Amino acid sequence: MDDRAIEHEPVLCDEVLATLGPGPGQVIVDATVGHGGHAGRFAEAIGERGWLIGLDVDAGNLERARARLGSDSPGRPRIDLIRANFRELPAILAGLRLARVDLIFADLGVSTDQLLDASRGLTFSEDGPLDMRLDDRLDRTAADLVNSLGEGELSDLIYVNSQERYSRRIAKRICEARRNVRIRTTQQLVRIVCSAVGAGPESRREKIHPATRTFLALRMAVNDELGSLASLLSAAPRWLSPGGRIGVISFHSGEDRLVKQDFLDRKRAALYELETRKPVRPSDEEMRRNPRSRSAKLRVARRTATPVDAGL
Repeated sequence: MDDRAIEHEPVLCDEVLATLGPGPGQVIVDATVGHGGHAGRFAEAIGERGWLIGLDVDAGNLERARARLGSDSPGRPRIDLIRANFRELPAILAGLRLARVDLIFADLGVSTDQLLDASRGLTFSEDGPLDMRLDDRLDRTAADLVNSLGEGELSDLIYVNSQERYSRRIAKRICEARRNVRIRTTQQLVRIVCSAVGAGPESRREKIHPATRTFLALRMAVNDELGSLASLLSAAPRWLSPGGRIGVISFHSGEDRLVKQDFLDRKRAALYELETRKPVRPSDEEMRRNPRSRSAKLRVARRTATPVDAGL
């Protein structure tokens, strides 16, 4: 992997700081610390009296975040970086003997180095094992799914997670192909998907590659991304201080829909006030500089002064 894979550019950095408003002495959870891009800005804002807790399932990300944040530097807050899925947030905070935090943030995007690492199987630009695990401690890979799920299950998975209109065709072709040989690599799957939709692997018939949605759907399933997000959203009101904020950057409609609905439900229960009536989107300049940011949406809610256990 070359050097460009190491530098992941965080999205909506200025907008995150402006809407979440981190301040001196606050306790902040960055639930997807990645390479520490957003976390670095949080650390500057909360100062030496603050406490930054960074979570990530990827050990490599945590190493890069640790190097970037310089937790022993003078004037920096207390920084705890923990390898964990953010669905484990209640256990993490309880283990740190925290009752409340001031800010919870999650950037649901996959980091650039993860996408460019062919050994992870997240990209179809190079051949690699059909893995797709963001956390290598997980047991189930994308290869396990495509070689074991029934045709109907596979079709539903692809459609629900990515709204792929050709999900039935793709699932049928996958099941036909695996009767002859186990599907083990990304390029095998790319050829199968392209064959199912009647497009070549290099097709530019649409704005995105023909296999994009299928890869997205499988990655989400392997890592239970929507389940983990639902767990985080469910836990957040219990752990946010009155006036504390939660912010989530999503990158596709399934994630954004889940965040939007949760925030609206909590508003109706008088637990949240919405800080963003509509999602905050990247500027034209940011999208030009970083095309990966183009689908990013930031939503922010503020915890009301309602007693912490009300409505939960």
